[in-house]
Amino acid sequence: MDIKEQLRLIPDSSGSYQFYDKDNTVIYVGKAKNLKRRVSSYFNKKHDSVKLKVMVPQIVKIEFIITNSEIEALILESHLIKKYKPKYNVLLKDDKKFPYFLITQEDYPRILVVRKHNKNMLKGKYFGPYTNAKSMYTTLDLLKKLFPLKQCKTPKFKDRPCIYYQIGRCLAPCQKMISSEDYKKLIKNVELFLSGKQMQLVDELKSMMEKYAANQEYEKAAKYRDSYFDVLKTIEKQKVVYENTKINQDIISLSSDEYLCGISLLQIRDGRLTNKKDFEIAKSDYDGEDEIISYFIKEYYQMVSEEDIPSEIISSIQFGTEDKKIFEEWLTSRKGSKVKINSDTGKRNDEILELALKNSNYHLQEMKVKSLQEIQSNYNETGAYIQEKLGLKKFPHRVECFDISHIQGTNTVASLVSFYNGMPKKSEYKHYKIKTVENGKPDDFQSMKEVVFRRYSRLKNEGLEFPDLIIIDGGKGQLSSAVEILNELDIRNQDIISLAKRIEEVFIPGNSVSVIFPMNSQALYFFQRIRDEAHRFAITFHRHLREKSATHSELDDIKGLYKKNKKLLIEKYSSTSKISKLTKEELMLLLSKSQSKLVYDFYHKESQNKNNEKD
Repeated sequence: MDIKEQLRLIPDSSGSYQFYDKDNTVIYVGKAKNLKRRVSSYFNKKHDSVKLKVMVPQIVKIEFIITNSEIEALILESHLIKKYKPKYNVLLKDDKKFPYFLITQEDYPRILVVRKHNKNMLKGKYFGPYTNAKSMYTTLDLLKKLFPLKQCKTPKFKDRPCIYYQIGRCLAPCQKMISSEDYKKLIKNVELFLSGKQMQLVDELKSMMEKYAANQEYEKAAKYRDSYFDVLKTIEKQKVVYENTKINQDIISLSSDEYLCGISLLQIRDGRLTNKKDFEIAKSDYDGEDEIISYFIKEYYQMVSEEDIPSEIISSIQFGTEDKKIFEEWLTSRKGSKVKINSDTGKRNDEILELALKNSNYHLQEMKVKSLQEIQSNYNETGAYIQEKLGLKKFPHRVECFDISHIQGTNTVASLVSFYNGMPKKSEYKHYKIKTVENGKPDDFQSMKEVVFRRYSRLKNEGLEFPDLIIIDGGKGQLSSAVEILNELDIRNQDIISLAKRIEEVFIPGNSVSVIFPMNSQALYFFQRIRDEAHRFAITFHRHLREKSATHSELDDIKGLYKKNKKLLIEKYSSTSKISKLTKEELMLLLSKSQSKLVYDFYHKESQNKNNEKD
């Protein structure tokens, strides 16, 4: 059955849909309020998204599951994504990479670090996920210091406790030196700590301390006293966001450039900032930041335990009212109490949202640095892949990229940036003022011809080395213009390509079909970075020329007039029209005799010439 026939069978109902490729593998799972309308949209319009442009031609089979509501469709979609792990649904790192704390379901529970949230395999309460493993183990050490938890799965000795009991790090449940009931009270305090409810924990510890002291059980009271003060010290180190409140929030902020997207999630528990989690997302997979936030909320809160869902979620990005309502209902059902999602923060949350944005901005910068380092360290592999994919004659050790910049044709400039083995070599960057294009009449093709001619005619005439690969920022037209000039210069066997920004298509001379690199590949990231660097360098030069043009005055045309005297004249008289009417005597009140003569003569050339003609 072909796709058209399959589309006819899809109902106008809510549900989840699955796309299969020719190998009968699920490559994408989605949800929809109206299955027919949503699924048909993949095949009824032209897509700008790279993901859809690559994915849709691979779809050979469509399956769907009807649900009673969109909330059920959302839950089903999350379940199917975890089951099939489709390659076009990747948003966050795989759950296996995120560790959790697990408090086991035993008479004397232990706290474990596990890599997968699976209640069917390991019974107990899960806390997490933790995106920073180092931070997680620091928390585990703190927990073992605050609470004398069971350390061993099986007893070390048959008739006596081990060294952990002697140093106060365990209550020796293996030797029944503490009852299961009292031990579970201790575990309850651990759960309060991991849930971020430190103030509730403090109250609980104080109550237990006073209770045992009143019963003259001073040894037990002393243990609770030590834990009480240790927890207080820990709380003092945390930033107070909302004084004297019990507010529990997650603050989600998103920062992105054209290709990368970083999300930071700040956890506020009992009015205190208790934790931060960072996530990386490929922006090209999604149509907009609102879609990214929607997918993030769906996937992240499917991963976390019910105890980790706060009463309020604040997002730096607004998204659809319909999605907001569905997510609120879904999270409320998971948590068992009301959950609100809010993007209209108001004054109360402005400070913490600003802090979250600082974190996501910093995380984005870290991602950029990391990506560049990966390109450099893996460039032999990346370069070989580029060479094979594009059929290049040489390995692209040295790459040059051109970009044209102007505003409505004014001050047209070009930039040239050079990269060696994946990294910029700024000493070889060059600017060009375009001379063959009339100011105010933009012509990118002619501009590209000029800059390519000037660059490579010089290299040829001076016998200098050519780059391994030339990249032109633009589509087929700009590429054809550059190839035409190389042919005129009789430069043969030179690898040259162009990169069209709309959907990151790579064009090769003589080939009408573009090459599209896989999303998130180091090769595509390299092309994007060198193109962006050429664009940045061109824009910087163009802005400099505009500013210079805007601040130019007639005084700049007076040869021999000192800069300090230009400044004196402008500060004193504010305009060149006033300066032009000054007499020599008035000028000499401010400038020297020779400098005054230069200014006066400049503005009175015409009258002087007429007087000379009469003579």
